[in-house]
Amino acid sequence: MARVDVIMPQMGESIAEGTVSRWLKNVGDAVKRDEPILEISTDKVDAEIPSPTAGILAEIKVAEGETVEVQTIVAAIETDADAAIEAAPPAPAPAPEPASTAAPEPSPAPTPSRAPAAPATTYPVDSANESSDERLKRQSTPLVRKIAEEHDVDISAVSGTGHAGRVTKKDIVEYIEKGVTPPAPSQVQVATSTPNAVVSTSDIAHPIVQAWEGDRVEPMSKIRKLTADHMVMSRRVSAHVTSFFEIDYTHVAQLRSAKKAEYAARGGKLTYMSFLLKAIVDNIKKHPVVNSAVSGDTQIFRKQINLGIAVALDWGLIVPVVKNADELSVLGLSKAVADLAERARTKRLNPDEVQNGTITITNPGGFGGFAGAPIINQPQVAILGVGTIEKRPKVITLDDGQDVIAIRTMGMISMSYDHRVVDGADADRFLADVKHDVENFPEGAL
Repeated sequence: MARVDVIMPQMGESIAEGTVSRWLKNVGDAVKRDEPILEISTDKVDAEIPSPTAGILAEIKVAEGETVEVQTIVAAIETDADAAIEAAPPAPAPAPEPASTAAPEPSPAPTPSRAPAAPATTYPVDSANESSDERLKRQSTPLVRKIAEEHDVDISAVSGTGHAGRVTKKDIVEYIEKGVTPPAPSQVQVATSTPNAVVSTSDIAHPIVQAWEGDRVEPMSKIRKLTADHMVMSRRVSAHVTSFFEIDYTHVAQLRSAKKAEYAARGGKLTYMSFLLKAIVDNIKKHPVVNSAVSGDTQIFRKQINLGIAVALDWGLIVPVVKNADELSVLGLSKAVADLAERARTKRLNPDEVQNGTITITNPGGFGGFAGAPIINQPQVAILGVGTIEKRPKVITLDDGQDVIAIRTMGMISMSYDHRVVDGADADRFLADVKHDVENFPEGAL
């Protein structure tokens, strides 16, 4: 008899939990390997989760509507068809607390088969003298323990309103708002103590600011809080430097005008970004340092070139990933980016499509931004920003050597890079090659 656990997957580097939206299989149903068995939802992605093995759905551990941390066991698959089945699924999840003050409280979950992404906070206690109520308080969710640690709060001192006295997020937030002082910024550190440590945002605390009369106070959404923590962590981890280059897109504009209808007939949309992405992936092979990562005191040069494409959503930001982008043509890149962006906006991305990026591109120019200095998407070492592309006056030199002012299609590109491993010369040589390849893009490459 063998059981295989079904785990709440990591839906992206900044996602810490997921909600079981719907079970597609019932306890006792036969399932095939890779057959969808449940749907999960986060602030970024709605996805179907496949069975890790063929067998019988033996147990459902998390009910529909419950929110649990990534790596939590949500079900068990019995690979021996003759084995006993635990037919009773868990009771429906209790009604969540108001969204304005608290996240849904998951039921106590079994110990995951693998360690969670960030270790849970532990408190030294005398178990012999501790009451059952105190133990329940200390068994509050990892989110509550994390908030308590950030604000130096002993959970046992907080009155809990959850099941059997458990401290909920609402309880801990209200307790802090009554006057507990957060730790000073100097006390906040990023967990990088061992060479193989995964960079964590669990120790990041944001200062408490008093609201004034007439102000509107709203709690951050989950995606906004995770993004805030990730950005602060990235600034602390990487030594950020940004270089800027101006690109003349006039030649590309002519190619695009000539080929746009042909690409549309083939199911693609030929944009300026299509040319730029092709130039970027081609030059990464010549400048592998921008496609690397830092691990302790070692540097990892990634073999794969996986382009993260930042997509702005009404509720936040997501970075779907084009895997093995160097193997795609201009048409292939155009189709891949358009498909990922559309499914990101409709929450139909698969979990693996928001993971394992090696370099990121963001496009502030889509909103009219001239240029930007983006923050690196950890654990990568470089992120490129694409400024708005527009016609501007430009001094050019004619074949006879005469300088004239002409109307040219121009745009800025920028790259923020980790100066721990990427020198300015490395970054500028890479950007210079990208600029050259865009301005001299061969028609035969389309």
